[in-house]
Amino acid sequence: MDLRELDLNLLLVFHEVFRERQISNAARRLRVTQSAVSNALARLRRSTGDELFVRTAEGMQPTPYAQQLAEPVAAALAQLEQALQPQQAFDPGHSRRRFTIAMTDVGELYFMPQLAAACARLAPGVDIASKRAGQLDLRAELEAGRVDLAIGAFEDAPAVLYQRRLFRQGHVCMFRRGHPLGEKELTPERLGAVRHLVVTAMESPYDRINEALEKAGIAPGSATSVPHFAAVPYILSSTDLVATVPHKLAERASAPFDLQYVASPLALAPLQTNVFWHRRYNQDEGNRWLRALVVELFAE
Repeated sequence: MDLRELDLNLLLVFHEVFRERQISNAARRLRVTQSAVSNALARLRRSTGDELFVRTAEGMQPTPYAQQLAEPVAAALAQLEQALQPQQAFDPGHSRRRFTIAMTDVGELYFMPQLAAACARLAPGVDIASKRAGQLDLRAELEAGRVDLAIGAFEDAPAVLYQRRLFRQGHVCMFRRGHPLGEKELTPERLGAVRHLVVTAMESPYDRINEALEKAGIAPGSATSVPHFAAVPYILSSTDLVATVPHKLAERASAPFDLQYVASPLALAPLQTNVFWHRRYNQDEGNRWLRALVVELFAE
């Protein structure tokens, strides 16, 4: 296909059909008739030699070639829009913008208190919302702008995303202050002799904690378990249970819940936490401000 012979307006139609999966919705967004969208698709099919979209019970589903085209076309259109529009300065002190950040429940416990406090001080009109990362397609959500940033130890994050390292952290064993486990050096044998609080429903890479516990003979069936990290400090503060958690969570929870923690004796690889964003929004002033704030608050 020779780009000089292609009507670039057809790529706008392709982008909207790919995003909406419906001719009618794409036509509405483009402010044209459905027949105009269908005719444009027919022309693009002839130019590419590919069906591009197949009508199914779930709407217009893309072919493998359309999947391959989608990301570079979306990025190219975003760059064109940005080039043709004057850059709008972002003033955090007067902005009413709402930012959405994807993170795990551990991330919510660690990042959200400081982010909320910083925004209240620096950008009182800005709203910060979190979404649970394990329930999202991060690439699709960041590409579409429904999520502005993702923060976490997402080792399987798509390569198309930009990222910056914030910190690395190990794992610790956390328990109530005055627990016998804190009286002398913690060994795997001493750890295996106490009752544990296990978090069962965890996103990767936190599932490695349970793998290490099982190798040490501590199975979820022989321990108290909860589906999320959020409940862990509350339970530890009033019981003799012990939980293996990321270091940053222990730092945040120890003082408010009167807990203490020591390094885990188990063989657990450290976690690297990054901030991720999509290249479509790399030059967006608001996104850049939020990234800089996250780096200022949390980068080591």
